[in-house]
Amino acid sequence: MDKAILDKYELVVGLEVHSQLQTKSKIFASDPTTYGQDPNVNVSTITLALPGTLPKVNKSVVEYSIKMGLACHCKISEYQFFDRKNYFYPDLPKGYQTTQDKTPICIGGHVDVVTKAGEKFTVILNRIHMEEDAGKSTHLEGSPDTLVDLNRAGVPLMEIVTEPCIHDSAVAAAFVGEIRKIVRYLEVSDGNMEEGSLRCDANVSVRLKGDTKLGQKCEIKNMNSMRNIQRAIDYEMQRQIDMIEKGEEIISETRTFNVETGKTYGMRTKETLNDYRYFPCPDLPPMIVKPEWVEKIKQEMPSLPYELVEKFIAEYKLSEADAYQLTETRETASYFEALCNATKNFKSAANWMNGPLKSMVNESGTSYAELPVQPAQVAEIIGLVDDKKVSHAAATQQLLKAVAEREGSKPEEVAKELDLIQDSGDDFLVPLIEQAIAKFPDKAKAYKKGKKNLLGLFMGEVMKLAKGKADPQKTNQLLREALEK
Repeated sequence: MDKAILDKYELVVGLEVHSQLQTKSKIFASDPTTYGQDPNVNVSTITLALPGTLPKVNKSVVEYSIKMGLACHCKISEYQFFDRKNYFYPDLPKGYQTTQDKTPICIGGHVDVVTKAGEKFTVILNRIHMEEDAGKSTHLEGSPDTLVDLNRAGVPLMEIVTEPCIHDSAVAAAFVGEIRKIVRYLEVSDGNMEEGSLRCDANVSVRLKGDTKLGQKCEIKNMNSMRNIQRAIDYEMQRQIDMIEKGEEIISETRTFNVETGKTYGMRTKETLNDYRYFPCPDLPPMIVKPEWVEKIKQEMPSLPYELVEKFIAEYKLSEADAYQLTETRETASYFEALCNATKNFKSAANWMNGPLKSMVNESGTSYAELPVQPAQVAEIIGLVDDKKVSHAAATQQLLKAVAEREGSKPEEVAKELDLIQDSGDDFLVPLIEQAIAKFPDKAKAYKKGKKNLLGLFMGEVMKLAKGKADPQKTNQLLREALEK
């Protein structure tokens, strides 16, 4: 689409992020929530709402939702009740969903995000509320039948709803990424988008720049990755602009995003609030959340990623980029803090975390919490490099791996065993320097005539002869003196 046409319009997006909570049982019943079970085994009479059964609120669901609300700067509602939201889906066993409409547990709030391009934005929240999930329908290719699995029905969900305040698909993707990070820090959800533990719906509309009235919105359902969220919003924005430019009417509808084609497709016209016929659930009494309980939960919460970013910048003098990278997961941040408790070279600690240690984590497919090398051992390796006992190259390429393979080992002892301790004495270095110069007599003459860039050639040769045991700084000094004689 022509950029001049795109620039006439403003994108407006509001997000609804559904996070499946990591409780052992469902929101209103004792059925287990274990993922990957055989179809229709985690189902009870309460989940099916059979006559004579009564639901009971899972206290952990309330606690987890309060944690999320506090993390997102929300106001926690003291008085609240559950509502019934009436609509028909084959995988909704009750024929209605028990949710919160008039009295969400968390009101307002905001989440600060940083896009991949480094741009900062504050996303304003409307609410966070609790509700139950529906089951899962499977449509077999080539078959007219739909298979229904009700294991997921009644699994607790926390829905985070933003205001229509997002004007860039990159911000939308960053917001979902930040929500995933926060729920993982709080350990209220695993945030696994591939398994459906975190799902996102986007309400997308466009309007002429300068206009204050919202355009007709379309809702894109159940996107399962940050990249697809961005792709779907970008496509939908262009589709709606194209329709407006052609004079066509945009119908408020629910759409799905096809990952293969990169396009959205209509599923059904969008229901209005009247269609849902909300009313207070008669089977669940009103709930009072006392301020004392909220304060107790607040005191027990872990440090959050945005708090740790501020701490790492202020206390460890890190750059913003390093601080954001080192708070990507709770395990990463915890490992880094333990490392900084064992060494005062915070910059080197950050470089090791974002370099050799990250490579080790990626190669092993584990997390920092499962690394075979402990923070204290890494701190000792950093000390050996700082004291010029071991070269940085030898430490990263040989020593780290060797220490990881020897559980509980002392890095300096391993370095001695592998003959990695550097020798900066003249008696060790001078013969190697002479040998390197003798190997390239023409290059030595060229150096003396002004081709100073040849120094790297001689440095490489000396380091090769020294098998990594030469102190680079001392070698560089002695090599210059020898070449300039």
